[in-house]
Amino acid sequence: MHASARAANRRDEVTRFSRHYLPDLVYGANDGIITTFAVVSGVVGASLSESVILILGFANLLADGFSMGASNYLARRSNVESDASDDRTDALRHGGATIVGFVIAGTVPLVAYLAPIGDDIRLPAAVGLTAGALFAVGASRSFVTRRGFLRSGGEMLLVGSLAALVAFAIGALVAGVDA
Repeated sequence: MHASARAANRRDEVTRFSRHYLPDLVYGANDGIITTFAVVSGVVGASLSESVILILGFANLLADGFSMGASNYLARRSNVESDASDDRTDALRHGGATIVGFVIAGTVPLVAYLAPIGDDIRLPAAVGLTAGALFAVGASRSFVTRRGFLRSGGEMLLVGSLAALVAFAIGALVAGVDA
């Protein structure tokens, strides 16, 4: 087989692989971005320190990412009637794709708090990075749906924005309660 034919076969395999796991990657990425930015928003709403954003943000990334991946694995295993090892392997790959999507995309809202930039622009930078990531992940859904990338991206941006507003309001509300 010629090198060009091998390269074409490899591209086809990668395309099939990514289409197979794209829903898990998108699901994980969507939740990773939204929940991590919700943590950022809640901490900002409560007027807590930036170190709290990083502590809670990374705790969220690892614990919730693992939880989502494990839940995806268990859900897929529940749908399989046989105990064949290839079924376990496929379920494990789907769970792994969810974790990877969650952790990689979920890091985006924290980048502004890790970067050497001024404190006064961290939140606007986090908002911009998060909005861009939400739109991009949402738009990527158009690869496996019949919806256009603008509608898909806009939907995810809207859902993430609403979650952030709720988290900010809760943070501000709870911070105002005297213990």
